[in-house]
Amino acid sequence: MRVAFLGLGKMGSVMAGRLLASQGSLAVYDVDPKQTASLGGAGAKICGSIRELASNCDVVISMLPNDDVLRAATLGPDGLAAALAAGAIHMVSGTHGARAVDEIAAAHRAAGQILVTCPVLGRPELAASGKLGLLPAGPRAAIDSLRPLLAVLGARVFEAGENPLSATAIKIANNFVLGCAVEAMGEGMALVRKYGVDPQVFYRVMVEGLFDCTAYRAYGDIIAKSDWGRVGFSAVSGFKDAALSEEAAKKADISLPFLGIWQQHLERAIARGEGNLDWAVMAREQFRDSGLE
Repeated sequence: MRVAFLGLGKMGSVMAGRLLASQGSLAVYDVDPKQTASLGGAGAKICGSIRELASNCDVVISMLPNDDVLRAATLGPDGLAAALAAGAIHMVSGTHGARAVDEIAAAHRAAGQILVTCPVLGRPELAASGKLGLLPAGPRAAIDSLRPLLAVLGARVFEAGENPLSATAIKIANNFVLGCAVEAMGEGMALVRKYGVDPQVFYRVMVEGLFDCTAYRAYGDIIAKSDWGRVGFSAVSGFKDAALSEEAAKKADISLPFLGIWQQHLERAIARGEGNLDWAVMAREQFRDSGLE
């Protein structure tokens, strides 16, 4: 199977590196040549365009930052829908909105290509050790053909069904719940700090008791230490995901009342120039509101 990787940000670079080590060959492309340098040095084929990337591969995995970039990379005159061979698979691993996924699914169908959505669950450090959670959705035969790649990228696979929108909805809902958890941790940390409590004690209460899980351990530690520069997922990316939650809720005609709180905190952090810090920085806004910073 000839595999290519499109989009080499922090998460994409780690995933592509694991695939290259496993496959022995990999074609890669990113609009920023700096992003491809280390993979090129490790033996990956550096492509000069999406068309070149797509011209000789069976699977393109994309990890792109937002819906507009996904649309441009897929629907443009030299995008994936125009360049991939019939029967080739586009596995979309970024976090994208339902409308964007609908649009690119239609384009791939018209070109006789296959769309599989496979958002990932976890931070880059989990990707580096192959312990991501994976949410594949699409035709069963296509997912079966991708299993060797999925085994390299993640330790847990949650098959979401044959409709690519299923994985999209799960990923958006997952990030919505996670955003609410980060916001709640920030509020709890602010409360104990106002009473003079060492936040590390409250952190241990959370992660060794009721919330003994990866998300609370990773983000709770960042918040307890105010270590906002330990970036696994930026505030800008978190704000983008908040917008995807808002869009999905409107499309489904439901209300997500808690969304507005962490969306507002991220918006304020970004306005302060903190958009490149970890999205746990929403807790810093709670600290500021509480007179702690």
